[in-house]
Amino acid sequence: MTASDSRAVPVFGPGDRRALVAVATQFFVNGALFASFFPRLPEIRDKVDITVDQVGLFLSIAGICGLLSSAVVGRVIGRFGTRWVMAGGAAVVSLSLPVIGFARSVPVLVIGLIGMLAFDVFVDVAMNMQGSWLSARRHTPVMSRLHGLWSLGTVAGGLSASRIAAAGVPLSVHLSGAAAILLVAVVFVSRGTLRNDQAPVEAVASDRRSRPGGQRWALALFVLAGLSASAVEATSIDWAAFRFADDYGSSAGFAALGYVAVTAGMTVGRFGGDWVDARLGSVRLGWVSALLSGGGLAAATLIAVETVNLVGYFVAGVGVASLLPAIYDRAAKHPGRPGAGLGALTAGLRVAGVTLPVLVGALAATTLSVGAAIALVTLPSVMIFTLVTRLLPAPGTYTGATPVAAHQTSN
Repeated sequence: MTASDSRAVPVFGPGDRRALVAVATQFFVNGALFASFFPRLPEIRDKVDITVDQVGLFLSIAGICGLLSSAVVGRVIGRFGTRWVMAGGAAVVSLSLPVIGFARSVPVLVIGLIGMLAFDVFVDVAMNMQGSWLSARRHTPVMSRLHGLWSLGTVAGGLSASRIAAAGVPLSVHLSGAAAILLVAVVFVSRGTLRNDQAPVEAVASDRRSRPGGQRWALALFVLAGLSASAVEATSIDWAAFRFADDYGSSAGFAALGYVAVTAGMTVGRFGGDWVDARLGSVRLGWVSALLSGGGLAAATLIAVETVNLVGYFVAGVGVASLLPAIYDRAAKHPGRPGAGLGALTAGLRVAGVTLPVLVGALAATTLSVGAAIALVTLPSVMIFTLVTRLLPAPGTYTGATPVAAHQTSN
């Protein structure tokens, strides 16, 4: 078999179509899961009787557990396969919602948060692996749209949370009902996903000719890219409701709209990202994304007008939408040891998940407004991410292995 034959893309068959529907559903469900409780974090804080900086601390504790999960997820998937890891992780994440909803003490809340953030790592990695395999089989890639479905799930979950909060539905009832609905979706997903995982094919001979110093420098940049991208995206999403609840004293229903504005902008940006990229090119798209992210966040956090803040969050969401998908793609194409680029990027994301909630919470607990605290973290991060992506070599210019597409098995 020739090298060209080994890189042939398998035919996208009926089983693959069914699997793609299932994986797409999982992306949507995963977004809706987190949108079910993040917009109501101010209420959760008040019910458990903790402060905003303690919310950040407990999110960071759960993030540490997520970082530990990222260290073992490869071995777990190797043992059980992506299909069962995705289903099991999604079930635990869903069941963590009512734990958070019924929490009236710190230990119970922390257990629920750990269940959400630690097991989401397994779902995230497994669904992206299956999505990547299925995307590689198609003539037209679908990874951007899969991430767009995740954003659409956050919009749907956030709008539902806003309406439910405005109607005065108790947290315990809301999150228990959401968990029941999402568990049904998990059963559907588990029946349709790929049954057999793809085995990677490595370009070992070429990898031996790579320069370790250049590889290490590129991997360090991927870590920094993940950290700065997460600082922009996650901070914008996680603290948007607090911007309105704490800085303006807005109602729970209106405060949740801050979360919705960010995620709605991200949904628009991700579904249109491929079209814009084809017309502007990745470099120009990167500059446009940075300008929209920075300008939108400045308006959302530094101007004391609620309607302007909502518009700013939406614009920022449109810009933020392309940051992570673009760097995920570059990390996946990083030559050398398979998975090295994505591993470094994921490490940066998890470090951000551990450190940023504490940092933003601590800043917000000072005399600064929540908006100012968000701005101090996100605006420099936009600049750092833009610089890092310019320093990274373009795909295909590394000295090292050339990625080799792998054969895949259909379910």
